[in-house]
Amino acid sequence: MHFLSDLLGLHASSHSITTLQMCARAIVVFLWALALLRLAGHQAFGSGSTLDMVLKVVFGAVLSRAIVAASPFGATLAAGAVLIGLYRLLTYVAFFSDTVGRLVKGDALLLIDHGQLLPLNLRKVSFSEKDLREGLRNSGNLDDVTQVERAYLERNGRISVVLKKPA
Repeated sequence: MHFLSDLLGLHASSHSITTLQMCARAIVVFLWALALLRLAGHQAFGSGSTLDMVLKVVFGAVLSRAIVAASPFGATLAAGAVLIGLYRLLTYVAFFSDTVGRLVKGDALLLIDHGQLLPLNLRKVSFSEKDLREGLRNSGNLDDVTQVERAYLERNGRISVVLKKPA
């Protein structure tokens, strides 16, 4: 156990940690993060909802402190686990509660209705007509707004398109 403590520099500070200790910590933190993210589920880093973005930033910031000995190693790993647990709890509650889902993930916003742009909704999200047309090209492979029945800015920041049915 003494060897492991020395290898990981468990008593080192950010000023006394060695390169070898940082490398060893990086390996442990990487494997720990991988295990925790498997517990978090596929969605955690796959979508762009507000909740997912917060997890990405905070999780990375917390675990990086363990590598450089800016915070106690074990406590930092535990904090990472708590973040994943909180994420899982919020996503679980959001699954059953639309109110919690709206609070932590947001709502889709209608941008085009029956081929007509909705300028007030575009303004709400600081979306220009050029941004919208880019999104239509990316997600619907079209540039003609009149072909669109509805288009939404989804909770993950992407645009989804429902095309008009052929007459």
